[in-house]
Amino acid sequence: MLGEVLGVERRRRWSDEEKLEILSEVGIGGATVTQVAQRHELTRSQIYGWRRDLKKKGLWSPDRGTVFLPVDFDATPAPVSAPSRPVLIELRLNNGRCLRFDSSMDGDALTRLIRAVEAA
Repeated sequence: MLGEVLGVERRRRWSDEEKLEILSEVGIGGATVTQVAQRHELTRSQIYGWRRDLKKKGLWSPDRGTVFLPVDFDATPAPVSAPSRPVLIELRLNNGRCLRFDSSMDGDALTRLIRAVEAA
């Protein structure tokens, strides 16, 4: 006896714009690659493959959507009331590295750390 055909295999085509839109959801609100893949009925490997392919085409950058704000180190700092408890701060450097540190970290120590990481 022959097996039954239960359905037709579904193969979807995605435009580069659609792929970029889906890739940009990763990290929004803490969304993981797995969560984004499940939301769009994809596999994690498809997400990573799209990222790799779009990077090759020059369409994807890990900094896509990043907002850079100017920092004036020469300005006199305005008095800031310290938070009641330290908070976690994430700083993305030009070399693509990311530093996470406690808001109570000494400014001079942070400057030395940034310089060391950028020189590495």
